Amino acid sequence: MAVKHLDYSNIEFAALAEDIDDIEELEELDGLVDNKDISMNEVERILRMKDQVRDFQILMMKYECALSEVRTKLDVLNKELSLRNNRNPFESIKMRIKTPVSIYKKLRSRNKDFTLENVRNQLSDIAGIRVICSFVDDIYMLADCLAQQDDITVLQRKDYIETPKDSGYRSLHLIIEIPIFLTQEKEYMKVEVQFRTIAMDFWASLEHKMKYKKNIENQEVISDDLKFSADLINQLDLRMQQIREKIDASEDTQ
Repeated sequence: MAVKHLDYSNIEFAALAEDIDDIEELEELDGLVDNKDISMNEVERILRMKDQVRDFQILMMKYECALSEVRTKLDVLNKELSLRNNRNPFESIKMRIKTPVSIYKKLRSRNKDFTLENVRNQLSDIAGIRVICSFVDDIYMLADCLAQQDDITVLQRKDYIETPKDSGYRSLHLIIEIPIFLTQEKEYMKVEVQFRTIAMDFWASLEHKMKYKKNIENQEVISDDLKFSADLINQLDLRMQQIREKIDASEDTQ
C-alpha cells in the first residue's frame, strides 16, 4: 500500500486522515484552547507570511521519500524471510504523514514556533509507518534486521511490549534516520516505525477511540477493562507463538 499523497502543489492541503495513536501526544494536544480551531487555511497563511510555502512542500516531499525507502526495505526483508521461513513475517503495513494542522498543533503544544527548523528538529514522527505482524518474535526479528542495515541509524527505541504503558498499550517503536537520494543531494530524514501484532493493533484501535472521545461514562471502568483485555491479548499472542513453534518443530522432524 503506497502512502497517501497530499497535493502539496496546492497549498490548500488535501485532508489526510490523522491517526494520533500515541496517547502521550493526545494528552499534549488536549485542552490547548488556542489550538482547537486552527484550520488548514490558517496554517497556510502562517507559511505564506514567512515565505515558507515552497520550502514546506519540499520538506513534506522528503518525508514521503523517506517512507518509500523504509517501505522498500521492509518489502525486501519480507520476500527473503518468507522464502527462508515459509511464512510472511508481517501481515500488512500502514503509512502516514502528519497533516500540516497536526504538525502546527504539536509544535505549539511544546511552546515551539511553527518554523521549518522546528518541524525538522523538534518532531520525530512526521513520517510514520506501522508494521502489523502475526507473532511477537517476528516483531523483534524484523526490527533487528531493519536496524542492522548500514544506512539506517536508530535514534530511539521504545519497547512497550517488554514494558507496556500503564494503559496496557503494547508496541515496539523505533525512531530511525534514513538517507534519501535527490538529484543534487543526499539528506537524512527521520521516520517513526511501529511494530505490533494483529491483536495489539486491534486493541490499540479500541483504546484510541476511547481516548479521543470526551465525557465517556464509566471511563475508569472502561480503562480497567481495556487493561485487563491487553493482558489477555498478550497471553494469546504468546500462546499462538508457542503453537506455531510446535508446528515448526513437528515439520522439522518429518
